[in-house]
Amino acid sequence: MFTITELLILLVGLFAFAAIARTAVAVFLKYRGTRIIVCPETHADAAVRVNVLNAAVATVLGLHDVRLKSCSRWPERQDCDQACLKQIEAVPEDCRLRTILDRWYAGKPCAFCGRPFGHIDWWDHKPALLAPGLKTVEWHEMPPEQVPLALTTHAPVCWNCHIVERFRREFPERVIERPPETLPPPARPEPEQNSKDKLHA
Repeated sequence: MFTITELLILLVGLFAFAAIARTAVAVFLKYRGTRIIVCPETHADAAVRVNVLNAAVATVLGLHDVRLKSCSRWPERQDCDQACLKQIEAVPEDCRLRTILDRWYAGKPCAFCGRPFGHIDWWDHKPALLAPGLKTVEWHEMPPEQVPLALTTHAPVCWNCHIVERFRREFPERVIERPPETLPPPARPEPEQNSKDKLHA
């Protein structure tokens, strides 16, 4: 059995842990994932990831220590001053790669079937892209820092159409092209007789 003092200590500990966990989760949600920023040195797109664990621990301790975990320009420029972090701090959600892609796909029609995109399942049915050479490509085939340019030159493709096109490309000998069915023209209705013809009939 717990004494009243022990119960109070336990409750205080639980509340403190909940507050710490809530703070850590908020930092994780703010800085998670790949971010697309404009490199202050080259003024070109770059893909970076924030050291989320370090940022979360620092925030829990009452500090502010946000630094990069990786960058598409590393290791050549790993000694940079990480000035791009200001862009992430200013618009943490807008520069997130997943957000950029969600907004780009939203409402656009698939290049093959024409169905507009709605909610995207990024776990099981990831959409693809149609390259200028009319080849569908998946996102993991493209470096993240090239995404902004690809969004101006490629067309959106839904998961179903991408699977069909990939099968057609990889196994052409198994694909049978059937011409579209042509329906016979509708029969023309016979002209109606006028009232005089009906009287003579």
